[in-house]
Amino acid sequence: MRVLVIGGAGYVAGLTLPLLKRDFRFTIFDRALPQQSELSDIPLIQGDVCDFAALVAACEGQEALLYMAMGSADWSCEDALTSAFDVNVKGLYLALEAAHRVGIEHAVYTSSMSVYDGDLTKRYFPDEAITPDALHFYGFTKWLGEEVCRNACRRFGMTINALRLCHPIADKVWQEKTRPETPTIATAASDVARALKAALEYRGAGFEAFMISGDYEQRLMNMRKARRLLGWEPQMRPKANNSS
Repeated sequence: MRVLVIGGAGYVAGLTLPLLKRDFRFTIFDRALPQQSELSDIPLIQGDVCDFAALVAACEGQEALLYMAMGSADWSCEDALTSAFDVNVKGLYLALEAAHRVGIEHAVYTSSMSVYDGDLTKRYFPDEAITPDALHFYGFTKWLGEEVCRNACRRFGMTINALRLCHPIADKVWQEKTRPETPTIATAASDVARALKAALEYRGAGFEAFMISGDYEQRLMNMRKARRLLGWEPQMRPKANNSS
């Protein structure tokens, strides 16, 4: 499958694309150059998500869209607010419009559990039907991004899977930090990559949102929907000697 990865030079892409590039024929679309040497063999188109003509050209010949752009990683910088709306709302809208223009019918959107307000470890999420309530601009714009996806499904008949990711980190870091019998929401890169693969391959009916977390005991998040429709659940486990 030929997949255009918008934001493919970013943090989450750097963790996951090296694990997936044997399964898909990726093309990266990003303003920046990938920092990981493992991505140097993937074709790159440098462009801005707010440049509609560039998005249409990049979508030509692709079979699916993977939208991984996240905006500024530093929420304290002056342009973080503008960047969040440009990337998570405007850019996503334009990308889905561009995809439709060239006949792409399927997309995956990397959303975030930040669509919910507050400390996620202090809440329980029985399913994805809980209405998002984010107050911070980042989570709010990710929530708006999901609505952009719903709109594209209604307008164009696309299938779009939104993965509500939760603190993706490298496998080694996950195992170093995670303790047995201690709930975690961080998600190992290999588990995120498997979720992306499943979401790219699954074409349901319109828009679907999935909680994707490293909470392998599901004490905080019930991820039965991902297991039922995507065949996915977190597989990473802490090492036995991590109990101290």
